[in-house]
Amino acid sequence: MMSDFQHTISKPIEIQGIGVHSGKESYLKLLPAKENHGIVFKRIDLKENNIIAANFDNVIDTTLCTVIGNPYGASVSTVEHLMSALWGCGIDNVIVEVDSAEVPVMDGSSLAFTNLIMECGIKKQNAFRKILKILKPIELMVDDKKIEILPSEDFIIDYTIQFASKAIGVQSFIFKENQTSFKEDISKARTFGFMKDLAALNKIGLGKGVNLSNSIGITDDGILNKEGLRYGDEFVRHKVLDCIGDLYLAGARIKGHVKAFKAGHALNNKLLRKLFANKDAYVFIEERKQFYAA
Repeated sequence: MMSDFQHTISKPIEIQGIGVHSGKESYLKLLPAKENHGIVFKRIDLKENNIIAANFDNVIDTTLCTVIGNPYGASVSTVEHLMSALWGCGIDNVIVEVDSAEVPVMDGSSLAFTNLIMECGIKKQNAFRKILKILKPIELMVDDKKIEILPSEDFIIDYTIQFASKAIGVQSFIFKENQTSFKEDISKARTFGFMKDLAALNKIGLGKGVNLSNSIGITDDGILNKEGLRYGDEFVRHKVLDCIGDLYLAGARIKGHVKAFKAGHALNNKLLRKLFANKDAYVFIEERKQFYAA
């Protein structure tokens, strides 16, 4: 059961790796933050106008990853795996310093971030956690893709993917915050891609850091990774990982039931935008505070 109080990390954490799309080295430093600070990115390679709040309204691109930016042109891409790890570890407040425009991909999952945060330690803070409670259903459809969020007393993601590839096919997974282990069941799931698409992606400046140590490579004959899959349904579990990270850009943990079919970064963000455009569909609560005041 997740605590009602806000949390930050106990001490700074340093991380280094390459960006999966830029192919460039990236240095990341997580710093503790005070109560009600939220999650904020800081581009330390820029001298000014370098602060970007981790918020759905700051998402500026969703092509193969989630990119956040500010009005001055500063941006950080591929934030979803780190955001997912922060959610999974129960971190509400943290400063993320990064010296480039992309978060390092590590092994393509959230595992490295999750392990480092847990090893560092988590600090309980003297403020109640804000919860985003869904009151009315919100639904989005684009072609054959669909995502919706329904009222629930728990955070649930019911996700289905469908690919023509024999290596993937149709996969479904149901994540329940109070029943599923984020670290054991979700954090290890790696990003994936089709090798036939890589050259085209490189031409538009994406996928330049892709290799089999940070991605699952898929061909017509199956997967290229000699170690195989970490889960039999690793592909859909990674989509759940992405969804958790994208939805954490709501600025709070959610009480709601998400149902997704062939969704992705774009629909995840559009869902939040539609939700917040409907003021009667949600409410922010501090349950324990309300309980004590009664």
